[in-house]
Amino acid sequence: MVLEVFEVGPCQSSYQMGFLIGRRFSDLIMSRLSTDLILQNQLLPWARTPESCPLIEALGRSNRHKFPEYWDELVGMADGSGAPFLEIMLINFRKEILPFLPSPELVIECSDVLVVDESMAIAAHNEDNIVTLLGRTYLVRATLPNQITFIAYTYAGELPSCAFGLNSSGLAFTLNAVPPSKDEIVFGGIGRNFVSRNLLEAASMSDAMDRIRSSEVSVGHSYNLVDARLRKILNVETASRGRLSVHEVGADPFFHANMYLHLPATQVHDENSISRQNRAAMLPKRSKEDFLSVLGDMEDPKYPIFMTGPRLYTLCTVLMDLDRQTLSILQGNPKNGEISHVFSMLTSELLSA
Repeated sequence: MVLEVFEVGPCQSSYQMGFLIGRRFSDLIMSRLSTDLILQNQLLPWARTPESCPLIEALGRSNRHKFPEYWDELVGMADGSGAPFLEIMLINFRKEILPFLPSPELVIECSDVLVVDESMAIAAHNEDNIVTLLGRTYLVRATLPNQITFIAYTYAGELPSCAFGLNSSGLAFTLNAVPPSKDEIVFGGIGRNFVSRNLLEAASMSDAMDRIRSSEVSVGHSYNLVDARLRKILNVETASRGRLSVHEVGADPFFHANMYLHLPATQVHDENSISRQNRAAMLPKRSKEDFLSVLGDMEDPKYPIFMTGPRLYTLCTVLMDLDRQTLSILQGNPKNGEISHVFSMLTSELLSA
């Protein structure tokens, strides 16, 4: 399945950029909306009830105020694709909405393994999600009016990127969901998709940290920040009300699934994440090949690190090599090394596909 790269920009406005992305991927966006079971079975039925109005209005108000340009991007994407704006909004704020539904079906996804030592500096990430999103993703390579360019793995209908991305400042990131308990969640705060869209414009690691600190998030997240110029990787765990914890990755390989590891926060017990964390701790992590083998591990039939359905699926794997200064996207089990795209981590240019 071909992962398309769409070049866009510089644009006259954020609305125009969203419109062009929406128009180019209209079929994928409409297909995603019609087959997304969380949207169809949970979010849309809830959004049609009077009880939904306060939260929808609060999310719109706070995010439109803090990030008006990204809000315009969403509006443009809806207009360009022909999709109802409500549905575009719901999928972009699903993490901020689902905890407030009566019986939410939460999806926990993604695994990372990271190391920085004398012989290698690597960030490797499995992008996991529900199986209906397979084939409904694309890569956006955008040039902004300030000439910063970014490349972002993007889910159809969502802002770039709630998965992973990099920019021409040499700053890259991958993301891991974490499952805070309901009392940890701020009603109507800033959406995680808006924070990660903002990270794509960070000029440096310190700038990225400032953007995370000031984000006023509704729901916590785990950010793996990668600086190709400084040869540095940070894992940043965040929670609502301005809380965060930073772990600098060193010579001891660091595996992160979908639970908080160093930030004190009340979280939902997730057997899947715990099983992946325990399995990864047993596996060798001495080389780049070992890292890919960890992310390709399927030993546990119930909770494998590499997922192949029936519900959760590893859509792709990304490997960031800070010494080669390349970002490679792998299809299929990463053990097999099937690379589909290679980008420069310094310019975000496509080197091979």
